[in-house]
Amino acid sequence: MIRLLIVTLLCAAQFLPATEFNWTPGEFGEITELAGRHLLTVTVPDTAREKINCAETEINLEPLRGLLVRFSVKVRARDVSRPRKPWNGIKVMLNYQEAFGKQYWHNVQNLSGSFAWRQAAFTTTISSTAAKGRVMLGLQDSSGTAEFDLDSLEIRPLFPKSQSTYRMRYSESVNRTPPLRGFMSPFHTRREDLAALREWNANLLRVQICRNWGKSNTDLDLAEYDRWIDGKLDHLEQLLDPAHQLGIRIVIDLHSPPGGRDNERDMRMFYEEKYAEHFCRVWEKIARRFRGHPAVWAYDLLNEPSQKRPAKCNYFELQGRAARRVRTIDPETPIIIEANEWAAPSAFHYLPVLKMENIIYEVHIYQPGAYTHQNVNNTYGEMGAAAVSGYPGIIQGELWNKEKLRQVLAPVRKFQKRHNARIYVGEFSVVAWAPGAERHLRDNIELFEEYGWDWSYHSFREWKGWSLEHEGHDIHSMRPSSTNPRKSVILEMLKRNTFRKLETGATGDKADGTL
Repeated sequence: MIRLLIVTLLCAAQFLPATEFNWTPGEFGEITELAGRHLLTVTVPDTAREKINCAETEINLEPLRGLLVRFSVKVRARDVSRPRKPWNGIKVMLNYQEAFGKQYWHNVQNLSGSFAWRQAAFTTTISSTAAKGRVMLGLQDSSGTAEFDLDSLEIRPLFPKSQSTYRMRYSESVNRTPPLRGFMSPFHTRREDLAALREWNANLLRVQICRNWGKSNTDLDLAEYDRWIDGKLDHLEQLLDPAHQLGIRIVIDLHSPPGGRDNERDMRMFYEEKYAEHFCRVWEKIARRFRGHPAVWAYDLLNEPSQKRPAKCNYFELQGRAARRVRTIDPETPIIIEANEWAAPSAFHYLPVLKMENIIYEVHIYQPGAYTHQNVNNTYGEMGAAAVSGYPGIIQGELWNKEKLRQVLAPVRKFQKRHNARIYVGEFSVVAWAPGAERHLRDNIELFEEYGWDWSYHSFREWKGWSLEHEGHDIHSMRPSSTNPRKSVILEMLKRNTFRKLETGATGDKADGTL
């Protein structure tokens, strides 16, 4: 064992001080000092390639619990053979175990061959129950030589935990609006869809302004993007008066921002100013066009932000920038801020607060993903588990039930109570063929209701797998269904919505849609 002092760089010093790592180089590893730098060299012969040939050191993860953490180190390679699996080859890996026993293995992928010094990095969210872990550098299922600059090792929270105790303020009109319940829209909402929603007793529709979902490197031509946006806003305008007459409140959701997503699925506008500025201009356009319309409940600035790398304008700062621009035009309409990591509950561990009136915070809930998305090939080419046990039950080695869902939502609930924040569940769902889907939906909604959260089911007349108007054993067997257990649960919960009587005004019959 070689004892070596490595300074770990952090966003905020309170998380981890300078850390003394105790490196075990392993059978094929050697740590040397060259020009004041500590180098780890791992040279593996072909006869030993199938082993895990890594140097290791323990790391205390308690100060990083619940945070999005970036691991990076400089590495160079010579003749590292290509492994059979993308997660093998050159290893830059963190391994740890949760309190209940589940193991996590996070690492770089697709790294082999010969190359000069480069940064190898990955980003992961540390579990809220993680304690000790292992950092591993070396080779697996590969022969050849890899060198690591140990002094370059960084373990960096991208965003520190917020220390703010700011209490959100809401106008009288927002405060007197009890929780709203409804759906996320199809890609193209029709007037007849609004009538169906009213029959189901929904009073909320999150209208997604969306295209190119699941694709990277789209929406780069800003002039063409503006032409598309203008057409979508024209269509939205045609829906607002009918929605108002039916008592349905509208969330305007910018699902596809300028610049789209890059190859790492992050929003390009976090890294390129021209797209960031255009994002703000789009929201100025929306605010000018729809301010004061009684059907518009809120502006949902950005659907499912994803930022896994340091950025010129991070996911929260850019939403705040757009919000301030909107407020110069529309001082009243609530503005919705979404958490990082695709609006995940865990990202509320470090979500700051925007110190403005009428700010609502949005979360999306699809936990556990292996269950909610089982046998789903999404547009990113990912797939949920091929088959999992029903809910409640053991799913991927862990017991999932209502109390487990409560644990998942705990960061959101803590944020709500600490900041007096209004919480909106913008999306939640489970595929139609998942065993126990109706129980999973009921448990989620009962928690939303207990906490007083607004919610919209994903989705209404978008895809048969999420549809409440279809049922089947897989996507190929889906058939129309006028009634099924999932639909019955949602309709039962929507009965809690009530509507005021239509009021006649200067522009005709209206309903304000409040409860």
